[in-house]
Amino acid sequence: MDSGQPVISIVSPVYRAEKIIARLVDAIHTALTPLNLPYEIILVDDRSPDLSWEVMQQMSAQYSNVISLRLSRNFGQHPAIMAGLTIARGEWVVVMDCDLQDQPQEIVKLYETALQGYEIVLAQRFERRDTFFKRLTSKLFSVFYSYMTDTKFDNSVANFGIYHRSVIAEVLAMQDYIKSFPLFIKWVGFSTKAIPVTHASRDEGKSSYTLAKLLSLAFNTIIAFSNKPLKLFVKFGLLVSLLSFLIGLITIFRYYAGEIKVVGYSSLLVSIWFVFGMMMTAMGIVGIYIGKIFDQSKGRKSFIIEKKINHDL
Repeated sequence: MDSGQPVISIVSPVYRAEKIIARLVDAIHTALTPLNLPYEIILVDDRSPDLSWEVMQQMSAQYSNVISLRLSRNFGQHPAIMAGLTIARGEWVVVMDCDLQDQPQEIVKLYETALQGYEIVLAQRFERRDTFFKRLTSKLFSVFYSYMTDTKFDNSVANFGIYHRSVIAEVLAMQDYIKSFPLFIKWVGFSTKAIPVTHASRDEGKSSYTLAKLLSLAFNTIIAFSNKPLKLFVKFGLLVSLLSFLIGLITIFRYYAGEIKVVGYSSLLVSIWFVFGMMMTAMGIVGIYIGKIFDQSKGRKSFIIEKKINHDL
């Protein structure tokens, strides 16, 4: 293996993948060796509770171009990706999941397309081999996120893709406390192309994203990347005020017309509690945004690398 400056860096976050890692590394070697280019594989252990780190150490001992990182605790998939990007040295950087649903042989197709003049080439999964639940939640998230951010979010595109060094530099320069790699990529722009790739089914383990984690990720991502929830409550507040004004006019008219003898206690109580509930909800949304600003102002790291193998500390 050429020990020179790598042309391609492959970054893959690892979690609950002890049975897959060796196959992933071998598949990447098989795919990239014919290119006759120096490359490196960066595996980032997001403090997986299984034996993933032990397998990663074995891979790094066997291959000098396999760099293994271990985070100090579980920070999440996207901070783990960012950790790998910080040490990637290649002119081109590939980001892919470790579960082999992203097929390593597709890296060659991504690289060859990038050489046609694109800074970003995204892998588009036209036939997703995920479970029905994952496909459904992904679709719902894309529709909801597109609406809440006034953008078009494509759920057939995830992390898998190849990115020029200049793109990665801009992504790393973003100091957002909440990390979302695909949304960072969408925001920075650059010349982009999406190409169809084969998406395999997951034959080992299961996704670490539970429904609660998916909802938390969706909520935090929308709050971090959009202020539309605040705008929606402003519009809703104006609508409620308008309706209240119209109802007030109608009530006054009916009173002077002699149609109302006794003011309704129930309707008054319901109206008060409805408006009070909306006010508390709006205050809660504002409070969440203030909380996110507070988290951002702390300036804490979004990840901490505890150990490195085959890379200078």
